[in-house]
Amino acid sequence: MAEKIRPVEQMLELSEDEANSPEHLDSQVQKAQEQLLQLKRQQEQIEKQKRELEELSRRQDELEHGRAEMADKLTRSLVVLEREGYNAQSRLEQIRAARESFGQHLELIEAIDPKSWNPSELHKELSRALSTVDEARTVYNEQRSRLQAAGGNEGDASLPDVVTDAYESSGGRSFFHWFQIGVALTLPLIIFGAIALALFIWLASK
Repeated sequence: MAEKIRPVEQMLELSEDEANSPEHLDSQVQKAQEQLLQLKRQQEQIEKQKRELEELSRRQDELEHGRAEMADKLTRSLVVLEREGYNAQSRLEQIRAARESFGQHLELIEAIDPKSWNPSELHKELSRALSTVDEARTVYNEQRSRLQAAGGNEGDASLPDVVTDAYESSGGRSFFHWFQIGVALTLPLIIFGAIALALFIWLASK
């Protein structure tokens, strides 16, 4: 450790010859230089400690800010995900119910076979078939509306509108409408044929 600087009073106590001697002056200069070097090292050490403390404070602030930010984001995200999970589960249940209902009504629709109908019960069979189609259309629209309400606009792309799509393949008319037209057109021919056959049998019996 460098020698401490002697107070001015001690220097004044030296004799004039001793104070002005070259050896004494060189010694004082050397001591002053050593003290300046020591002070410079101490200053550098203090500045280094200051930088370290500032960096430590900055990192602590960064930690507190990041911790608060991520805690807030994760908390809000958990709430959103919980709500989305509930909505997804509810929509999944609605989709399952719709699939089951659509499957049942599709079986009923595909079971309609006009060729197997008894001509004498044509009106009854036709009314029953139309009722089946109307019921399927009603259920379809109800399920479609529920899916749209639960899933926003997703249902618009996946489930077509009955009003716009159901009749496009037949030029705006349903199968049963064309069937009714066909019956109306052929009914006079059937009646005329029956009359002709009855007349032929009556003439042949004479």
